[in-house]
Amino acid sequence: MAFLVVCISSLLIISISSYVFQLLSDRRSRFPPGPRPLPFIGNLLGVVGELPHRSLARLAGRHGSLMTVRLGTLLTIVASSPSAAREILQTHNGSLTGRSPPDAWLALGHAANSVFVLPPCRRWRALRRIGTEHLLSARQLDGNNRLRPLLREAVLDLLRRVSGMAEAGPTVEVGRASFAVMMDLQWRAMFSVGLDDAAEGALHDAAHEAVAVSLKPNVSDFFPALAAADLQGVRRRFGRRVAVVYRMIDEQIERRMRGRREAGGGRSSGEKDLLDVMLDMSSEHGKDEDGAISLLQDIFLATVDTIASTIEWAMAELLQHPDTMSKLQEEIRKVLGSKGHVECSDINRLPYLQAVVRETLRLHPVTVEIQGYTVPKGCTVLVNLWAVHRDAKAWPEPEKFKPERFLPRLEETGFLGTTEFNFIPFSAGRRVCLGLPLATRMVHAMLGSLIHRFELTLPQEVKENGVDISESLGLTMIMAKPLQAIAKSV
Repeated sequence: MAFLVVCISSLLIISISSYVFQLLSDRRSRFPPGPRPLPFIGNLLGVVGELPHRSLARLAGRHGSLMTVRLGTLLTIVASSPSAAREILQTHNGSLTGRSPPDAWLALGHAANSVFVLPPCRRWRALRRIGTEHLLSARQLDGNNRLRPLLREAVLDLLRRVSGMAEAGPTVEVGRASFAVMMDLQWRAMFSVGLDDAAEGALHDAAHEAVAVSLKPNVSDFFPALAAADLQGVRRRFGRRVAVVYRMIDEQIERRMRGRREAGGGRSSGEKDLLDVMLDMSSEHGKDEDGAISLLQDIFLATVDTIASTIEWAMAELLQHPDTMSKLQEEIRKVLGSKGHVECSDINRLPYLQAVVRETLRLHPVTVEIQGYTVPKGCTVLVNLWAVHRDAKAWPEPEKFKPERFLPRLEETGFLGTTEFNFIPFSAGRRVCLGLPLATRMVHAMLGSLIHRFELTLPQEVKENGVDISESLGLTMIMAKPLQAIAKSV
């Protein structure tokens, strides 16, 4: 008992000392305006009481598009407009380089090897290059004879799963089906093997909970001096779920290494998958199994959840806007004719589908505060994409779902970011999302195929009460309540 009291007292002293030191540092610095902080807790009550992207946008409306807020002892500068986003992501992108990971990611040493939070060093560049050159680049996705059939099969798998759900019950969960499909696609792309039912269930539960817990408000992030205690147990929960994914990746590495030894080294036939590339690099440059596992997990978790969430948000908007749904169905059926599903090669012929996806990502960017740069003076800089995409000066009637706003300028509002920085759903600059090429192909192909093959409607009760579009924030922004729809084959 005495030991516990000593530990708690020590933690409090450390935390208070850190807070006082920060206050003294602030007085010597000039920061953008912001709400007046309360002692010790700062502006936490005004931010974490609701979803952070909404509360920060509300505060920005009072204090400016570039403002300072104090979250516990963490001093944070928030950008909430296209011009402020440009300053961070373009003008000063080179100097804001060190990304500060959420405390949960310290579990199992994941942050030390994560391509998402490593600073732009040699290791970071090497990991990004592996992912883009051998799995996620446009060249690989469009030209690789191993990957192209996998993308097509994933779309067909989604149609089969939704059809099976429709036969088994009154409604289908489009988001859950999309999540399962993307898990299997990524697993095949990385390891050249599919997932059985047991492995799929275990991965789904582990990935879903890891995503949900990874960026939840955590006292360890707001008071770093207390982080070692992990008072909310967030790091421990994240570590348990990540360990499941690590273990399954380890099994694939062991299986491949055993096969290589039996074959006398190297892969006997076929094109190399991402695991082959990682193992080849390890043998050439020395063993780096932790880096390989972290990269594989990063790619797996990020792309799976991002794509599934976008499809679910798009379907929720379309079901609430039947006129838009009808226009999209008409375009797809006119272009595809008797063809059964949308392929990646069809996307350029479907401008309204492209506009629907862009408008979905404008209203519901699945990554909300994706820039966590630690600047030299110890601040954290956040770009609130949710607020940027709702800037009334850039987007008339910003709260309305209007895909038509994108039709005259599809090319200039590409997914790599516009020159005005008013549409940057995958960020911009050197931290642009690694999975962008895969996401843009699969979201269009999967969503378009669902619209083409099924007549999707809302259950009567939901029609009367409206779709619950409340959000839940984890690694990505997902629907708090899974979307339920009635699907009938056409």
